[in-house]
Amino acid sequence: MAPWLAAAGAFVVSLDSMMNIAFPSMASAFAIPAETIRWVIICYTAVYAITAFAGGAVADLVGYMRVFRAGVALTALALLAGGCAPTFEWLLAARVVQGFSAGLIYGTAPGIVTLAAAPERRGRALGAFNGAIALGFALGPLPAGMLVDVFGWRAVMFARVPFALAVLAGTFALHIGRAYGGTRRLVRLADMRRAPVPVACVLAFLAYAGIFAIWLLIPFYLVERRGFGAGMAGAIFTLAPLGTTLAAPLAGRAADRIGVATPLIGGLLLEAAGLGALAFADARTPTVLVAAALFVAGLGVGIFQVPMMTLVMGAFPSELQGAAGGLTFLSRTLGLVTGVAALAALFAARRTVVGFDAAFGDAFLLATGMVALGAAIALVRVRFLRPRAAARSVRGATARRVSE
Repeated sequence: MAPWLAAAGAFVVSLDSMMNIAFPSMASAFAIPAETIRWVIICYTAVYAITAFAGGAVADLVGYMRVFRAGVALTALALLAGGCAPTFEWLLAARVVQGFSAGLIYGTAPGIVTLAAAPERRGRALGAFNGAIALGFALGPLPAGMLVDVFGWRAVMFARVPFALAVLAGTFALHIGRAYGGTRRLVRLADMRRAPVPVACVLAFLAYAGIFAIWLLIPFYLVERRGFGAGMAGAIFTLAPLGTTLAAPLAGRAADRIGVATPLIGGLLLEAAGLGALAFADARTPTVLVAAALFVAGLGVGIFQVPMMTLVMGAFPSELQGAAGGLTFLSRTLGLVTGVAALAALFAARRTVVGFDAAFGDAFLLATGMVALGAAIALVRVRFLRPRAAARSVRGATARRVSE
């Protein structure tokens, strides 16, 4: 029950993909340029990057479900505040609170899932967990487009509140014991330096810095450049997270069967191929080609992220699974923040000089380069992308260690 609840909480957080389709409407409502919307992303992702690691480390001391529950409750409050925002500054403040709460969920959920799974099935468990996250990303854009068309951008905030409240109720209905069976302690620098953690975190940073070219720019490309309504744009946009949803469980099984190196490298290469294809898209590019590129890029992320998380979680001892899960989200979210800032700045600077299509292409070429660099690093350092003996320290950990 606890792993399903953790997945449900992560699903609620990942429904934030609804925001992306609302960006053009939001920019119009607040009379701000497209590039300023990046602060809606940065205020959210930058905060949950830090909170995920800190929240996971604190959860190792005080209990995973307690921190998880606080995150879900704050999520509901932040969504209500954001939906009522009278100004853009108010919205940004609500996004900071939402980012804090998302970090508490993301920082504890992987530990809950990992401690409930046998070591030899950890890849499958994390594959299902990442599949739930990707499912939220995939399901968000389509209803978001319809909500924006009918009710406006605020509806994408209010629509998620019932889901958060349902998960919150589940945390009170579920009784989890307090037994740990291990020493409670804070994470140390030495824990984060053990192989293969540094390499895996660098790869996560680059992979997610690149993929956010899609989340930031594709909605504007589909709505403003291609002339699609928000509903149709949402349907096309959802192909990227749909690819991730389909790939994550399969990648988990592959990681358990053949190891993590092959799916990790293959995922990066697929992501780079999808982003590279999008770099050449313009107003005349067949929609089917754009859709295929989005799906391939999302598929690559789904194949990559499960073995990456499996590596990091397995490198930490059982009493530090909260910190381990938080570190995976810290790495990928720092990549998101960096990608958003760099890609938005490049797009804004180039658009005034060369126009939308060329600036769009330049941003996606930069994103492709980031991910291709990650693939090159993975190929060169493949011997570091193997589980170490630390994974054995998690053996014997069971769901009873997921504590209130």
